[in-house]
Amino acid sequence: MSAARASWSERSRLVRARRLLATRHPQTFTEKVRYKMLRDHRPLLVTFADKAAVRSYVAAAVGEQLLPFVYAISPDPQILRTLSVPDAYVVKPTHGSGAAIVVSPGGQGDTTLPLASEGWVYRHVRPDAVDSVHLAAVAEGWLGQLYGQGPNREWAYGLVPRQVLVEEFLTGRNGGVPDDLKFFVFHGRCHYIQVDAGRFGQRTQDFYDSAWCRLPLSGGPAWADPPHERPRALEEMISVAERLGADTDFVRVDLYDLGDRVVFGELTSYPAGGDSPFEPHSYNAAFGRPWTVPKRYR
Repeated sequence: MSAARASWSERSRLVRARRLLATRHPQTFTEKVRYKMLRDHRPLLVTFADKAAVRSYVAAAVGEQLLPFVYAISPDPQILRTLSVPDAYVVKPTHGSGAAIVVSPGGQGDTTLPLASEGWVYRHVRPDAVDSVHLAAVAEGWLGQLYGQGPNREWAYGLVPRQVLVEEFLTGRNGGVPDDLKFFVFHGRCHYIQVDAGRFGQRTQDFYDSAWCRLPLSGGPAWADPPHERPRALEEMISVAERLGADTDFVRVDLYDLGDRVVFGELTSYPAGGDSPFEPHSYNAAFGRPWTVPKRYR
């Protein structure tokens, strides 16, 4: 049978077989992420990917005090039309990454909600820019999408119940959106930390080792100038990240340091879907070095 006439399922098996063959002996970080995406089908990864279910995992591992407050979790996006919320909150889907509507007085005045058909984006808006019917339509669009490109790639997201999550707006030290600290945990030990700042403005991205020495590494966005100060809660955050990553060979743990408390963000098993950029490229190998992938995940 020619490839042009092959059924979807047959093409899918062929694609998967080629990917399995191509990732047999991974060395770099991106190669090992792709290896994990294809071979690690443990239910734990579905829990990590599910922004609702992961809350129970976090509460059991490090305590519910690290969780952001939740106003609602529902499979019905129409709850957004009548839900009582303060003037600052966040709405996101539970079954994917890269989509959120952040509502707070600090949003730019001319920023509007995205079209429902183009809603898989980050958007920071002011409360007066939110029409609840429009917001519900955006969330309806989220729940109609299968995130993760199916069973051959980020398969775990496809098993997550599609719901809408409404949680508290986290305020950083400067009163705005806090920096996002991402801890790369291999076999229960943190080796690297990524800091993303200015998500809705002048975005910067920096990388540090676990002792907070900045690495001459670029992942695309500019470096912060001046460099970030060492977080006062760094040791606490590393401890939290390592406890959350103790049950797996690799996971990226996202946390926020709000000054008076550390708050959990998410657990990511497949950063950038296995396509993380590294400049210089030698850091791709460096990030892969502390990670020993098993021959078989159990």
